Amino acid sequence: MKYNAISVTDLNKYIKEKIATDELLTDILVKGEISNFKNHYTGHLYFTLKDENSLIKCIMFKSYAERLKFTPKDGMKVMVFGSVSVFERDGIYQIYVKAMQEDGVGDLYTKYEELKENLEKEGLFDINHKKKIPLMPKVIGVLTSQTGSVIRDIINVSTRRNPNVYIRLLPVPVQGQGAAEKIAYGIRIMNEKKLADVLILARGGGSLEDLWPFNEEIVAREIYDSDIPIISAIGHETDFTISDFVADLRAPTPSAAAELAVPDIYEVKEKINTYNSRLRLSLKKKIELMRLRYEKCMTSRVFKDPLRNINDNYIKIDGYIKSIENSIRLKKKDLSSKYIELVTKLDALSPLKTLTRGYCITELNGKIINSAKKICANEEINIKFYDGAKKAKVIE
Repeated sequence: MKYNAISVTDLNKYIKEKIATDELLTDILVKGEISNFKNHYTGHLYFTLKDENSLIKCIMFKSYAERLKFTPKDGMKVMVFGSVSVFERDGIYQIYVKAMQEDGVGDLYTKYEELKENLEKEGLFDINHKKKIPLMPKVIGVLTSQTGSVIRDIINVSTRRNPNVYIRLLPVPVQGQGAAEKIAYGIRIMNEKKLADVLILARGGGSLEDLWPFNEEIVAREIYDSDIPIISAIGHETDFTISDFVADLRAPTPSAAAELAVPDIYEVKEKINTYNSRLRLSLKKKIELMRLRYEKCMTSRVFKDPLRNINDNYIKIDGYIKSIENSIRLKKKDLSSKYIELVTKLDALSPLKTLTRGYCITELNGKIINSAKKICANEEINIKFYDGAKKAKVIE
């Protein structure tokens, strides 16, 4: 039997036509969990719809996406209505979504946003309340499931970075009914008994329902009240829970939490060795500098002839004293000249000076007589000369 080969394009067209003729695939309602969600800049939505065993690619064009009353996110469970068709170029089939609604998870998201807003208003997310992670913790407390890859990853990373660190696991359920209460109780026990220097709260990825215990208020408040610094490592890097906001530090994965909690002992040793070498070099340079300063000081004139400066100062003092004495002498001479000048002027104006030239002063009853009319005959008068005084009687 002879077959004629067809092109890949023709094959994809044939499959597309076959699917298009199936009424069940033309209008179909499918439920699942959103993953790999991407809101393209054109407005089209690209995502994958998955369940426990399978997945299918989906696309929702802008004209349909604009009608949505909620914002799709990874982890949301939804029901989509649309048709299945083949994208010929890539040879893949996908759901072309015309409508989408939340499948029970919408209530959880609403509850999540409300609790987040209330706790933020109370200050549980306040950056000032967050504690620093110890630099060199001896005991790392871990709250997670005792089975699974999470605890193994934390142990492997921690012991690789520091073989001397001690991991103390307190097994708790990380999903399901009652998990939040047991997680909160574990945090409280760790604090009451002081079982760790830092505490890692961890679990792997999952849907919103799986991560829900870490969105419970009881867990958030226990984290806030913890005296032990807490690192939250819940889900994948894109997953955010209320525990992440309350915790002192958020890690994108449990392995990253171990790296943040446990310093690399080999890097620490390398830093210590580097600091030690730098310190030795600094001390060596400091000693050399001090030796040079010592030698300079010892060769200076101060140490060779210590009295030289004293004697120089004595000479300066003598010069100052001589200068002061000269100033005083000149000042005294100047004042003496001014004194003699003033005395000479005063003496020239003195009445006694006039008496030396033969003049006299006549007084009657203590008053100077400057007119002959003021004296009568037989009155006694006093006559002053430059060298004394005489009494006289007027005859006429």
